[in-house]
Amino acid sequence: MIRTIVRAEKQQIKLDIPKEYIGKEIEITYIPLEEVNQERQPLSSKTMKDFWGILSDDTATKLHTHITKTRDEWERNI
Repeated sequence: MIRTIVRAEKQQIKLDIPKEYIGKEIEITYIPLEEVNQERQPLSSKTMKDFWGILSDDTATKLHTHITKTRDEWERNI
């Protein structure tokens, strides 16, 4: 993966594609950095559904088990 930030001086930007990407579908996205920074949510507002499709099933199960166990610790009588 190649990710870079450039300052657009004109309406056109030249892209050099690495040889190993030739013949493959690649995604090209452009978005102003100030919009990216506005879209970021604080970590505390994220829920498990925000990670849907990002985590493997095994990792999601382990994370869910850990969260359940942690919540149960708060519910116990001390």
